[in-house]
Amino acid sequence: MPVPHDIAAETELWNTFADSAFEAEAEPAFCWTQYAGHGPGPELLGSPESVLEIGCGTGRALAHLARQGVKATGVDLSPRMVQLAGERWAPLGVRIERAEVLDWLATDTAKYDAVYSIFGAAWFTDPSRLFPLVRQRLVPGGVFVFSQPPAIPGAYGPQGMYKGGFAGKAMFTYRYSYKPAVWQRHLLRAGFTATEARMVEAPTAGHIGTLISRANA
Repeated sequence: MPVPHDIAAETELWNTFADSAFEAEAEPAFCWTQYAGHGPGPELLGSPESVLEIGCGTGRALAHLARQGVKATGVDLSPRMVQLAGERWAPLGVRIERAEVLDWLATDTAKYDAVYSIFGAAWFTDPSRLFPLVRQRLVPGGVFVFSQPPAIPGAYGPQGMYKGGFAGKAMFTYRYSYKPAVWQRHLLRAGFTATEARMVEAPTAGHIGTLISRANA
C-alpha cells in the first residue's frame, strides 16, 4: 500500500528546512555525497546539454553545471527554497520551478539529457511512481542518477522521518530505502537499462556512506 504523503505538510517542512539550509554566500558546487570534495562528480551525468534536478534544494549543483554551459532546470516543493535559490542563481541562467515532482514530470513536455537527484526527490518519492515519469522526460540514451544515504539494515521501503527531532510541531515526511539490488529492479521495471547501484564509502571508516544509482533511458 502506498504511504499517505501530505503534500501541504511536507511543503511546510521543506520551507522550514530552506531557511536553515540556504546560504546566500555559498558558491556553486557539485558533490553526490554528503562529504564535500569526496566521491565522484558531475562526470556521472556524461556530457549533457540539458539537465533536470528533482528536489534541487539550494540549487548549488545546478549553478555549477550552468557555469559549464549546461541548460539547468530544477524543481523543488518548497516555495521558500525556490525563491531563495531562484534569485541567487538566475544570473547564471538557472531555471527553478516550484512543483510537486510527480505533477511536474507528468505535465512537463521538455526532454532532458540527464535527470538527477542529490539527496532529493528520488529519496522522498515512491520509485514505482517516480521512475517511469523520469524515463519519459529523458532523451533516448539519457541518464538518470541519484544519490542518498543507504538503507539502515533491516529497514526497507518507505520510512517515516520527523524534522527537527522529537519535540515541537510534528512535521514529517517519508523517505524510501532499499538494498542496491532492489533499486536496480525498480529501475529495470521502469524501462531503464545499464542500471547500477553502488556504495561509496565515507572518507572516515565506520561513517555513513552514500548510495549512488545510475541508469540509461
